[in-house]
Amino acid sequence: MSTVIQTKTPWQLINPPKEALVEEFVGKPLTALRTPAIVLDKAIFAQNCAKMHQNAKDWGANFRAHLKTHKTVEGSILQLVSDVDKTDAVIVSTMMEAWEVVRGGLIANGTIKDLLYGLPVGFNKIDDLSALQAEMSKYGGVVRIFIDHLDQVRFLEEYEKKQPNPKKWSAFIKVDGGQKRAGIPVEPESFKAFMKTVFASPVISVYGFYSHAGDSYGSTSLEQATSYLTGEVRLANDAAALGLEVLAESPNKAAHQQPFILSVGSTPAAHSASAAARAHLTSVLHGKLELHAGNYPLLDLQQLHTTLIDRSRISQRVLAQVISYYPGRGSDGLDEAMCDAGAIAMSKDVGRIPGFGEILGKSWKLGRISQEHGTLVQLPSQPGSDAKLQVGDIIEIVGQHACLIAAGHPWYYIVDSSVEGGSDKVVDIWIPWKGW
Repeated sequence: MSTVIQTKTPWQLINPPKEALVEEFVGKPLTALRTPAIVLDKAIFAQNCAKMHQNAKDWGANFRAHLKTHKTVEGSILQLVSDVDKTDAVIVSTMMEAWEVVRGGLIANGTIKDLLYGLPVGFNKIDDLSALQAEMSKYGGVVRIFIDHLDQVRFLEEYEKKQPNPKKWSAFIKVDGGQKRAGIPVEPESFKAFMKTVFASPVISVYGFYSHAGDSYGSTSLEQATSYLTGEVRLANDAAALGLEVLAESPNKAAHQQPFILSVGSTPAAHSASAAARAHLTSVLHGKLELHAGNYPLLDLQQLHTTLIDRSRISQRVLAQVISYYPGRGSDGLDEAMCDAGAIAMSKDVGRIPGFGEILGKSWKLGRISQEHGTLVQLPSQPGSDAKLQVGDIIEIVGQHACLIAAGHPWYYIVDSSVEGGSDKVVDIWIPWKGW
């Protein structure tokens, strides 16, 4: 891409509304953008969403879309409604995300009816979640929460005692699959004791059991990813079986949702969901399957390493400008250069593919990174790649982790490869939700 000279600066607009950004940028070529800039291809994004709907259908499960990667109204709609299927169930990571789907009209118009707050419930979030439940209930919607510690149950009980009209909270029990990330271990004695207290609570209605297959990011084959997904179902199913044993003896058993929902997944595990993968589930299920995932609309180098996707499915890239050049400074006398995309634009996440990002079409990688700039490292010449790089060039970088890359940008430049000329010019602007 050629050198950029831009006369109008984005910071002339303070907290710019979408309308102002659309007026300024839509129709412009990507070479007119100030860097660093994140670009999303809407067509590839939508194809990825439709593919995930198909996976869930083939696997025989409902689908719950995590909104945390892009945090936009526009992206949420594509995740929920495709030309293959639709769902109205989502997960959010922050209260800001939850309230922005309300403000964006997705609750009032029925696009979202089932919203799960994706962290174990904190005491200082209960007021906010209660207000959110009141708002969603106007439209027949429901807020669900995570429980993985009995203090959370006690917080909720104390809170509801003070309310004029106490309510029940619909809860997933978060189970730990061994990653030690979150959740309660499914160890029969302690787990049954935990469930006994939960089932006895007057303010909890257990909706199901939820696991996140974080280990699946280490997959390098379809067979491995399928194995992780199958194991995760086994874990949630074991939790449900133990729960049913306890519930059978609980005086409060009528208060809990039946059948339980067994919610499992991550993007790599969800990529393996299929009719063939369903055949690996040989045990009787003690509930209904739900598949969840979040990174899949954008994708990145971490996902590429799993071998479950190819480069054509990655819908995001960051534009950066080469701002200096250092001949012979690299290893084996190869060159290095500097670009204006650093940790804020790319994140410092790493993966099993070396470096912080691949430079599209070039025999270079983003090898080192500081807050606002990155060091580009020349690689031995590769077939089909250009070894040339010079000050002023605009490069395209695919980074390691799309979720954190997207979080560093104030808005996204949208292109659309499904229309003629749409790959190289801005067709829309999406503004992500910021804050907690």
